[in-house]
Amino acid sequence: MAIFKSSNPTLQEKTYQGTILEGISTGEEMTVKGTMNKFGVLMMLMIGSTLFAWSQFYKGSDPMPLMLTGVFGGLGLALVMMFKKQWAAYLAPGYAILEGLFVGSISAMYNDAYPGLPTQAVALTLLVTLVMYLLYRYRIIKVTQKLRMVVVVATSVLAVFYLIQWITYLAMGSPIGGFTNAATPLGIGFSILVVGLAAFNLLLNFDTIEKGVEMRAAKYMEWYSAFGLLVTIVWLYLEILRLLSKFQRN
Repeated sequence: MAIFKSSNPTLQEKTYQGTILEGISTGEEMTVKGTMNKFGVLMMLMIGSTLFAWSQFYKGSDPMPLMLTGVFGGLGLALVMMFKKQWAAYLAPGYAILEGLFVGSISAMYNDAYPGLPTQAVALTLLVTLVMYLLYRYRIIKVTQKLRMVVVVATSVLAVFYLIQWITYLAMGSPIGGFTNAATPLGIGFSILVVGLAAFNLLLNFDTIEKGVEMRAAKYMEWYSAFGLLVTIVWLYLEILRLLSKFQRN
């Protein structure tokens, strides 16, 4: 039976297998503090590139090149890290910078259409992350095997749905399930559910990191785990941004 499982593909039990120190303490094991410190570094790097992309937009630059660089460059590094976790200390910072280019560009576009919206989304993302951490820290919501299974399945289904939407949009110019983008009660309800799902992924991420520490994963897994947590938080921010924009259009 799996000790733990996360719907985030970067934070699953098999990710830590082969990095466990077999009960031998060397002082080079993964720690929660070390992971959070490295997460802080990644956040600062992402914020820096976010501000750069934001400023470029308001200087009149086309945001698409930076957005595409961020999306495909970040995806490439993420895929490499999933197979070469030992390289995370070198690749995770690069991923954070590339992700910031995407986040900064799309945030600037939203801000241009709805002034102040990204600031609200950032505040709500921080609030949701804090609340979910406290819920996990004090075991108000326990991460059980059943909860993991529900979140994993729901996230997988959503990922497939988004992929189908993207493919149909490229093929036909109109995505299937277009109601999800509409500022209607159904569209808003869909976004609320997705925000909730992203928030529950945070619970699984916290639990996975904690279990990685218990399993005495290698030190480089701190970088990899910090990268995985960043992925979820960025997803949460983007979904909150999308939800708030629907309220503005409604």
